[in-house]
Amino acid sequence: MANIMNKWLLASAVASVLFSGVASAKVSEEKAAQLGGDVYTPMGSERAGNEDGSIPAWNGGIQQAPEGYEVGDHHPDPFADDEVEFTITASNYKDYEDFLTVGQVALFKTYPENFKMNVYTSRRSASFPQHVYDAIKANAPRAELVQGGNGIKGTSIGVPFPFPENGLQLIWNAITRYRGVSVEREVGQASPLPDGDFVLVKLKDELHHIYNEPDMTPEKLAEGNVLFLFRQIVEAPARLAGTALLVHETMDQVKEPRKAWTYNPGQRRVRRAPNVAYDAPGTASDGLRTTDDFDMFNGAPDRYNWTIKGKKEVYIPYNNYKLHSDQLEYEEIVKPGVINSDLVRYEKHRVWVLEANLKADTRHQYKKRVFYIDEDSYQIVAEEMYDERGDLWRVAQAYPINYYDVPTLWSTLETYYDLPSGRYLVIGLDNQEDMYDFNVDFRGSHFTPSALRRIGRR
Repeated sequence: MANIMNKWLLASAVASVLFSGVASAKVSEEKAAQLGGDVYTPMGSERAGNEDGSIPAWNGGIQQAPEGYEVGDHHPDPFADDEVEFTITASNYKDYEDFLTVGQVALFKTYPENFKMNVYTSRRSASFPQHVYDAIKANAPRAELVQGGNGIKGTSIGVPFPFPENGLQLIWNAITRYRGVSVEREVGQASPLPDGDFVLVKLKDELHHIYNEPDMTPEKLAEGNVLFLFRQIVEAPARLAGTALLVHETMDQVKEPRKAWTYNPGQRRVRRAPNVAYDAPGTASDGLRTTDDFDMFNGAPDRYNWTIKGKKEVYIPYNNYKLHSDQLEYEEIVKPGVINSDLVRYEKHRVWVLEANLKADTRHQYKKRVFYIDEDSYQIVAEEMYDERGDLWRVAQAYPINYYDVPTLWSTLETYYDLPSGRYLVIGLDNQEDMYDFNVDFRGSHFTPSALRRIGRR
């Protein structure tokens, strides 16, 4: 099986070279019509399972919530009765290395006593609303890269490139993937010391996807050139409380770069923040992630050359409802070295392997990044970040669930492991917070500098 996968990966890499330019042909109407058929899912992934049956066929994902669920609950685990099939540890990981990421191998080597992978039955649970699938089918023949691949047009609501031919198309799928229209969430963030001690940072995130508005069209998007609006407020600890960030994310970031503003309660002023992009430090992250690490990757892709290395079968975090449970305290998750491995569910899935190499005339803390992208959702589930010498520096993982009240597949938690320092950042802790509100109705005036200023007057 490993030889088959290696041949598949090599073949895909060769294909990627052939399509390395950004001026690839549009998808034909005939090809687009195959979305949702016998061969391809509505997202463009392979409907069939793999050769040995360890990855099942996609059969629609989660279609309804578990019995007893009510909107506002922490999402009950639809697969709670599944048992661990086997466990990968530092002592046996070489037996499974063909199905591991480079970052996972590094974690076994760095934290041999703490890091392990409990592997469960694979459940292709990703699902999205029918109108999103319809939009993807409409996008496929008309979506285009613009500005050398640093912007998109001819698309709205669904991913633009269900059959990605180059790395830029693939990363734009990850950036634009459906996560509802509006969402309000309160989450915790922690950067524990090597002994596990941490101070919880509480964040309130507010997000409105203009791109996903039900009546949105490519023409309207082109006119406004805004993908989404984002506001983040630090609520704790007291020394940081009141710090706020506002972002207007543009669709063509070369034509019009991201607009950002910050509010500092000490200065009581709103300031333009053009540096809230790329490798500027993430909010209250102790320097353990960059701004464009948030949600595994966000922002302009223009500083990297992007190359699809192929598809691969990998054990990745998936259906992590246990990490999402309101029966957990944060101290049960945040542990020395790595988060509590007993709470993480891994499954074998097919992922796109996407490599980003820093352009010669640009700068970024990361010289190279490798992303592993779930084929059924375009959620980035793992990443490796390399320093200027080309050495592996950081390893990130996202832990997705299906928020079946939407539905959408999105991470409930993200971790960023800084290997040289022995520290890590965990963001998205929601176990003791109110559940995400996907029904919030934000008005445009909510995401303005003046609204940001009003936060400081409360």
